[in-house]
Order: sequence, then C-alpha cells, then structure tokens
Amino acid sequence: MPRISAQVGRDHWPQVNCAVMAGDGRRTGQVIGAADRIVGEAVARPVTFGEIYATLYRNLGIDANRATVNDLEGRPQHLVEDNSAPLKEVV
Repeated sequence: MPRISAQVGRDHWPQVNCAVMAGDGRRTGQVIGAADRIVGEAVARPVTFGEIYATLYRNLGIDANRATVNDLEGRPQHLVEDNSAPLKEVV
C-alpha cells in the first residue's frame, strides 16, 4: 500500500501513475482509467506503457507492432510489448 513519506512523496509505487499527452490532433480533454481512493491500485481501465507508446508511434505514422530497432548486439527489438494497441480513446 502506498504511503506518503516524510519528504512528502510516495517513494517507489509503480502500480498507479499518470501521463499527459498533447498535440498532433488527438482527441483531448479526457481522463482514462481510475484508481482507488488512496491511489494505490487501478480500479478501472488500466493503461499500459505499451499502449501509450503505441499511441505515440501511431500518431507518428509508425506501426509499433511491426517496426523494430536493433539493440547493441544487432538483434531486432520491437518498439512496444507484444500486441500493444493505441489507446482507442484518443486516436
């Protein structure tokens, strides 16, 4: 359970986070998902980082599930987690 620390922070609590997306003609003015009253766990429409990145890449004209980049060993790495889809609420 997250707790407010003496430095008025939540220390490391990755279960719930927030992001702001702006620009490039997407649908705006939305809150997607919800957390419990102490912002400890997602309770509605959890969003993954893969979905956020897939949305950003889509708006750049890149199919993030097909495109790859080579790592330092020359192995192809996908841009997002398997089958991550753009957020339908904003595209």
